[in-house]
Amino acid sequence: GRLTVWLSTQTPHQDKMVLGMLLGLEAEQVRVVAPDVGGGFGGKGLAVEDVLLAWLARATGRQVRWTETRSENLVAMHHGRAQRIEFEIGGDRDGRVKALRLNVLQDAGAYPGLGAFLPNLTAMMASGVYQIPKIEVDIKTVVTNTTPTGPVRGAGRPEATQAVERAMDLFAADLSIDPAEVRRRNFIPADAFPFTTAVGTRYDSGDYSRALELVLEGAGYRALREQQESLRRNGSRTQLGIGLSTYVEVTNGISETEFGAVEITPDGGAIVKTGSLSQGQGHETTFAQIVASRLGVPIERVRVIKGDTDVVARGTGTYGSKSTQIGGAAAQLASEEVVEHAKRLAAEELEASPDDMALDLDAGRFHVAGSPEPAISWGELASRLEATGRLGELSAEADFTAEHPTFPFGAHVAVVEVDTETGSVELQRLVAVDDAGHIINPMVAEGQVHGGLAAGIAQALHEELAYDEEGNPQNSNLVTYCFPAATELPFFELVEMETPTPANALGAKGIGESGTIGATPAVLAAVIDALAPYGVRHLEMPANGERVWQAIQEAAATGG
Repeated sequence: GRLTVWLSTQTPHQDKMVLGMLLGLEAEQVRVVAPDVGGGFGGKGLAVEDVLLAWLARATGRQVRWTETRSENLVAMHHGRAQRIEFEIGGDRDGRVKALRLNVLQDAGAYPGLGAFLPNLTAMMASGVYQIPKIEVDIKTVVTNTTPTGPVRGAGRPEATQAVERAMDLFAADLSIDPAEVRRRNFIPADAFPFTTAVGTRYDSGDYSRALELVLEGAGYRALREQQESLRRNGSRTQLGIGLSTYVEVTNGISETEFGAVEITPDGGAIVKTGSLSQGQGHETTFAQIVASRLGVPIERVRVIKGDTDVVARGTGTYGSKSTQIGGAAAQLASEEVVEHAKRLAAEELEASPDDMALDLDAGRFHVAGSPEPAISWGELASRLEATGRLGELSAEADFTAEHPTFPFGAHVAVVEVDTETGSVELQRLVAVDDAGHIINPMVAEGQVHGGLAAGIAQALHEELAYDEEGNPQNSNLVTYCFPAATELPFFELVEMETPTPANALGAKGIGESGTIGATPAVLAAVIDALAPYGVRHLEMPANGERVWQAIQEAAATGG
């Protein structure tokens, strides 16, 4: 018999393949269905429980279901980050960086898996947005008696950005140069792309200087520094901190392939089948928009199907912020092929040459170029073809493979107020430029950035998984595991910027993780900046009230 597995997964086709292999089943004997689920963030691949339940269902001939409590999930689902990075940075007195060394220690948890691989992504992004001639990265991965680690929103790139941006801030402080200015002096120039860094990473496109200037202007950076100086002169209990980060990250890091199919329905609408899977990223809207714009069909008449391996022929799934740039590109290719088929079929109906046919995208009608009448609409063409059993000719499949990854980038400014008597931190503002190439749907992209910023803030100020000396988790519920409520977040100030990539016809890069990567170093830098008058140069994350207060006390005890 067949095995049908309903999974909260990001990768249904990959899970189907692995389940078949482990259970000794042929591919056609396994069906995986991934219904709508709330979020993925790197954590929802095939889990050991999934395999065990599939085996139990086969062994018993019964349906088997697995449901976790929140506390069970917090303990058992792989954990994120768990890196400790020591760095050395060297440069000249003019503020130009000459060398950078990173020593990365990765805790893989009890069973090394993807978590052991993540430092490779950290090393890949070790140059950041800077033209650094010499870079050395040393990686050590250790096994501990804790929950295994794995990819979480950003997956190795936030760690690199945090280390590089902190190094730049300390470099600037030691030279008494403004953090923004030291970045200007070290950016990879806009006319240098494509650019290969000292660690061998090839960036596709970027304009880092422009991103910095846009975010500084949006934040009113000079006025903020003047306000900060006034508070410091007056010895105010509440100090203002201003943090800056400029970052680049990699999306579709291993240049994968994705599947897309488009078929015209009898009423002239369209169905899109995609190997990408949505967990709230808005693929249903974005992919429908891509296809509608190529076919000249109203977007409300385009339906997107995903997540069922019996319905969608193949796919790699959703991770690495790759869906629009390769899944969307595959849907675009399939749409363009359908248009070519339709021109041939419309030419038959209009008794014209296929080479002379044109598609009026505004009206969704085919006609001879230069002669708008006679014409035939998608609905009329589909209806006639259905009557003769030829509707299947208005369909196409495509696989798109990116030749190389894409590299979104941006700049963030965070503003915090710190109560120096209690250590309390309040995030006042977060201004962000997140450039993900050509944006298909601004509202969807904005939602992705908002979520990323919230995650980045949470890492900087709130989130931490604590263990005792025996490896027992100490905060495995939502009472003791801290993350911010919406009321604790400021209104995000987003500044638009688009630098298309040549890696795909859409010009699109990924955007789902960018906000996380840029926000954390900016927020942490802002807290440290607020404490600069007290001699504080370093804080461990999360920079909660207790840690901030303790840092002030220790600095006072040692004379800063």
